[in-house]
Amino acid sequence: MKYIKAKTILTKVKYGNEWYGIDYNMNLYKGCSHGCIYCDSRSSCYNIEKFDEVKIKEDALDILEKELIKKRKKGVIGIGAMSDTYNLQERKYELTRGALKLILKYGYGVSIDTKSDLILRDIDLLKEISNKNNVIVKFTITTPYDSLSKVIEPNVCASSKRFNAIKKLSDSGIFVGIMLNPVLPFITDNEEDIKKLVKLAYENGARFIHTYMGMTLRDNQREYYYDILDIEFKNLRKKYEMVYKDKYSAIVPNYKRLYSVFKSECEKYGILYNMKDIINSYKKEIIENEQISIFDKIIN
Repeated sequence: MKYIKAKTILTKVKYGNEWYGIDYNMNLYKGCSHGCIYCDSRSSCYNIEKFDEVKIKEDALDILEKELIKKRKKGVIGIGAMSDTYNLQERKYELTRGALKLILKYGYGVSIDTKSDLILRDIDLLKEISNKNNVIVKFTITTPYDSLSKVIEPNVCASSKRFNAIKKLSDSGIFVGIMLNPVLPFITDNEEDIKKLVKLAYENGARFIHTYMGMTLRDNQREYYYDILDIEFKNLRKKYEMVYKDKYSAIVPNYKRLYSVFKSECEKYGILYNMKDIINSYKKEIIENEQISIFDKIIN
């Protein structure tokens, strides 16, 4: 395992109201071993050399604890945005579990992005954290089919295992749902597939599904993705080059129709899909308690 120097672990964010209501962002690892063919974090703008090689941030937990002590606001900490915090190395090093213990100790909330059912190991901590602050878990699921998921996300547990993990977390009282991101043009943008995914989400207790119905095609990310298309999806590269050229954002061609189907299916099953509604739903109780606390201070 390689270690890299880190001056800080927590970063204050300004986009929380647009992205699951997080207040801070944290990555304990750099790089990812999942091998997802579409990963935006491969993009040149992030300057991550040898992205498929996972590296640990040296003294991460010591740095994190010092930063948690200093922060005035006990907000929600986002984990796993750049690199899935539940990678293969986490089984041995347990950095994420250590971080969750600190988050619990100092009374923060947590928002976790993952594709791994290893998160089930930490249900005990997530339940304890949720008693003090907000907890939301977001599984990236791009397809309802295991066979396809193993092609586009080769080193991750299959979609069915992720649905099963959602069920177990939901049954444990954890606010959990799905990030249907990305939606790959001409690969996963099928109406029946979207319907099946939403139904499976409902059957397994998912509270929400959020999607932007497309993918990014940044420098380096695009080249890697296209090289895999040449291997796994013959002749599809030409279609991408013709439709998207050098565009950064690749929204699915049938966006309006597909999003309408997605929205209709979510409403049929009572699944949240609007970001504002998702944030209000999982943070509502804590927000109300904070407002009561402030009001009490004013009148007293």
